Amino acid sequence: MAGASIQVIGIGLDGVAGLSAATLALIEQADLLVGSARHLAYFPSFEGEVWPISSFQTALNQLKQRLASGNPAAIVVLTSGDPLFFGLGRLLLAELPPEQITFHPHVSSVQLAFSRLKLPWQNATLVSAHGRSAETLTAALRRGDETIAVLTDGSHTPNALASLLLELDLPVSYQIWVCENLGGADEQIQQLTPEAAAAKTFAPLNVVVFQRQQATTTADPATLPLLGLPDSALASFADRPGLMTKREVRLLVLGELGLQPGQVIWDVGAGTGSVSVEAARLVPDAKVFAIEKTAIGVSLIEQNRQRFQLPNLLAIEGSAPEATQNLPAPDRVFVGGSGGQLQPILDYCQQRIRPGGRIVLALATLEHLNQVMQWLGQAAGSAEHASGWQARYLQAQLSRSVDIAALTRWQPLNPVTLVTLTRL
Repeated sequence: MAGASIQVIGIGLDGVAGLSAATLALIEQADLLVGSARHLAYFPSFEGEVWPISSFQTALNQLKQRLASGNPAAIVVLTSGDPLFFGLGRLLLAELPPEQITFHPHVSSVQLAFSRLKLPWQNATLVSAHGRSAETLTAALRRGDETIAVLTDGSHTPNALASLLLELDLPVSYQIWVCENLGGADEQIQQLTPEAAAAKTFAPLNVVVFQRQQATTTADPATLPLLGLPDSALASFADRPGLMTKREVRLLVLGELGLQPGQVIWDVGAGTGSVSVEAARLVPDAKVFAIEKTAIGVSLIEQNRQRFQLPNLLAIEGSAPEATQNLPAPDRVFVGGSGGQLQPILDYCQQRIRPGGRIVLALATLEHLNQVMQWLGQAAGSAEHASGWQARYLQAQLSRSVDIAALTRWQPLNPVTLVTLTRL
């Protein structure tokens, strides 16, 4: 042998019993066995050199020195499961010559978890919180990903992740599966609600699977606040449950609209109708028109209208401004989405809005803000509309508190700029 070669062998909790005859032969013929104390304990009779891993970087440095020495040796590195799935394999490839490394993966813990749960996982979101922050998981939960598998660690335990889920106050619910000691004699699978999981402790070796549940809104509307409905109280898109004007931003929008009794209100790009529902509840004698171009959005608006028994709310299917042409002139307009028609929408609202009327826009991009400012400049110079507009800008950068184990940190919402235009 011209130089050292490294065989990276994955092991499950079933230890030696889970290895093939070929991989066992590689271990028996090795000159050097490298691994954690738990993995090395599976081979108490190994006669060659043994390196227990106390530090990954130290082990990598030692392997580099062994390869550089030219000492012919057969080296076996023991790892958990599949070394190329959030494992030691990535670090080995980054630090050592790939041509001298051969991988022998075991079934990964995530693969075992889904096989035990009998869930297809080709479309699952896979997250490692092991030695990392929970930001990737938080993003997946906020997106409403259907199935999420998480590799945990001593800080991001199943109960800590369940607490994180509860703190996020999502508009969709998740069932939690905790899969402990997969492949071992004491393997245990538990299906839990987030509340139950947050109150329990679990074995250190585990995988957590979040499974999104069918959207339901079970709270009695009579028990909900008159202003500031929880996001979870509203029916939302099954594949994008977070796609609505969030409660905190909704409260600011309603304040900027300055609603009065008996007004006509247009909600343009209404989505799920969250702003329309709040407006219709606050002002029962107002006429609220929720304009939404998608059929599923209109269906969700109707579900929310029925749930809160709002006869003064009407969903209008179609794209603005065309869909608003047969509606009564508005006193208030909220533009939550424009579908690429922001300037035509503003032009039409300028023609139709009543004296003293108000338009509030929620803008997520600088480009849309620039379009509004350019439109205002053009409107101010137009003889046809010499009365003009008074503009006020509010940038909202809000964060919610999130528990991280025993600590608390801020989780930001997407920044939004509110533009309030009052007709002079």
